[in-house]
Amino acid sequence: MSGPPTTRPAPPAWRVVWWFGFVSLAADMVYEGARSVYGPLLAALGASAVVVGLVTGAGEAVALVLRLAFGPIADRTGRYWSLTIIGYGLTAVCVPLLALAPRLGAAGIAFAATMILLERLGKAVRSPSKSALLAHVAAAVGRGRGFGVHKALDQVGAFSGPLVVAGVVAVASIWWGMAVLAVPGAIAMVLLLTLRRRVPDPGVYDEQPEPAAAAPGERRGWWADAVGAGLSGDFFRYAIAASLTTGALVTFGIIGYHLNVEGLVPVAAVPVVYAAAMAVEALAALAIGSVYDRTGARVLLLVPVLVAVVPALALSSALTAVLAGVVAWGFAQGVQDSTIKAVVADLVEAPRRATAYGVFAGIQGMFAIVGGVGAGWLYERSLLALVVVVALTQVMALALLADTFRRSARLRRAG
Repeated sequence: MSGPPTTRPAPPAWRVVWWFGFVSLAADMVYEGARSVYGPLLAALGASAVVVGLVTGAGEAVALVLRLAFGPIADRTGRYWSLTIIGYGLTAVCVPLLALAPRLGAAGIAFAATMILLERLGKAVRSPSKSALLAHVAAAVGRGRGFGVHKALDQVGAFSGPLVVAGVVAVASIWWGMAVLAVPGAIAMVLLLTLRRRVPDPGVYDEQPEPAAAAPGERRGWWADAVGAGLSGDFFRYAIAASLTTGALVTFGIIGYHLNVEGLVPVAAVPVVYAAAMAVEALAALAIGSVYDRTGARVLLLVPVLVAVVPALALSSALTAVLAGVVAWGFAQGVQDSTIKAVVADLVEAPRRATAYGVFAGIQGMFAIVGGVGAGWLYERSLLALVVVVALTQVMALALLADTFRRSARLRRAG
């Protein structure tokens, strides 16, 4: 006669943070490997700089704006794991399918754009849920460090994926480079499903019980959730300030396009440059995440400064300056994708955290599509105008961030 059923104890929190990181590592090999050559890839299909800016900017917008829907869906249904799995699945499938684009003739650009946008949709589906799951686990180890370590592992994939693509492009073609990314995509899915089985409820890592979610009769309407009704003014001020930096940071699609059309490096070297930016991004996530846990959110005032210098350097005609701009781009990306999310978790209670991540990303996405199209349009007309516009937006972002952090500190002292 068998004894009573036993419950397997939850793995240590740091181990789960690392597991989440390894899932992101494999997935980032897929979509960052592809992203590293989106400029040359679209150019090979006949796209102009405006089209590259539109597709890559729209891709970032899809990845961000549609989180407005999927954040509330996650919080209202509690299906955090399901949405995370579906989102990663879209990435694992759509990127390798880009290999078919040159076989479709005139429809190749439209097909490639569709696959890029669907892959970015996968990011929108999974990100609020994944961030909410990770926020529970990271609470046990320090959210700055937890998100920073996760981002650093994520960036190992973002570094190695472009290098794999570069090697394949050097000996074959961009299209074979897309096809081989099916392998890390499959690995990511196996790791994710294993993690889901071992840690069905990351809420067990909360150091103290989180406030309960609203009862069904007390819930807001879906639209109210999607636009962030009930979230604090500090949250919205912070979201707008962070979005000004997101929208003004030119996409690597534009930088890669510039490297290609200006003949500064061979096509096969473009993903190597991108890989170097990903290495910088990983170091930035670790460094700033650790500083954030010790000193607080004011460390993020560095981001607008970095964003402001990127176009002046990364879109110049001197390779040395371009590479310096890529370093600044990678550092800004690293902070935006890690520590900025830790601030959201500190501003919003757990029952609405996926919603908050969705609203936050939605605001970022609105700025991203304007920034992507605007950067492509200005690039073809006046680099000086692009540099000036970016600098002005970052002055606004810096002022708004400083005011937001000052107000938050005053409220904490009053409380």
